[in-house]
Amino acid sequence: MSLKVERLRLAGAFLLCRGCLGPLDDGAEAGLCGRCWSGLRPLAEGRCPRCALVHGEEACPEATAWSLGDALWDYHGGRPPLGALLLPAIKAGETGWRRALLARAAAAPLPDWAGEADLVTAAPTAFHRRLVRGFDLAEDAAQALARKLDRPFRPLLAKAWHSGRQAARTESQRRRLPRKAVALRGERLAGGTVLLVDDVWTTGTTLLRCAQALRDGGAGDVRVLTLFRAL
Repeated sequence: MSLKVERLRLAGAFLLCRGCLGPLDDGAEAGLCGRCWSGLRPLAEGRCPRCALVHGEEACPEATAWSLGDALWDYHGGRPPLGALLLPAIKAGETGWRRALLARAAAAPLPDWAGEADLVTAAPTAFHRRLVRGFDLAEDAAQALARKLDRPFRPLLAKAWHSGRQAARTESQRRRLPRKAVALRGERLAGGTVLLVDDVWTTGTTLLRCAQALRDGGAGDVRVLTLFRAL
């Protein structure tokens, strides 16, 4: 038995996994056991290359302004569902989970088309929310993926102060997010392919407004990659 396993076994008498409340194991990190971390599961095979949903031979049902889209993991994968556990806690200040998740994103396999991007940007967070949190998870993820791809990162987009939190809205309200809620920062783009990164893809309306702003601002092509896809 390794020294790490023995220490975890002894600690297990006092410490439980913060996700499933089971014993910590050799794969534990940041208070979550290895079984919980294994909930970072890829999406199902046969998914649409634009909306990352499985809808058979039917035309893509989602409104998009990008050519290709995908996510690293299923938001509801694992027991407990790991994306639904991690993201709210990270945005509430759970720094250990944030570091561990970003490290796993940097090590995860990416779609082949991600490497064709000329630059990487992030779906923006409202300024006051970023100020309160002290970080922007989508931007952190975008920077990590830009380093992995050896592409420049640029914060190209800004979110209107009054746009509100999409997570606090119903699906119908999310889909009514106005186009002016996201705008291009600075000068127009001179063509090229932009990889747009966000933390979670739910209805896709925020990504739609971001992609529209990028296309209106001169991007030749937009591709979307998120940490999680909520199916």
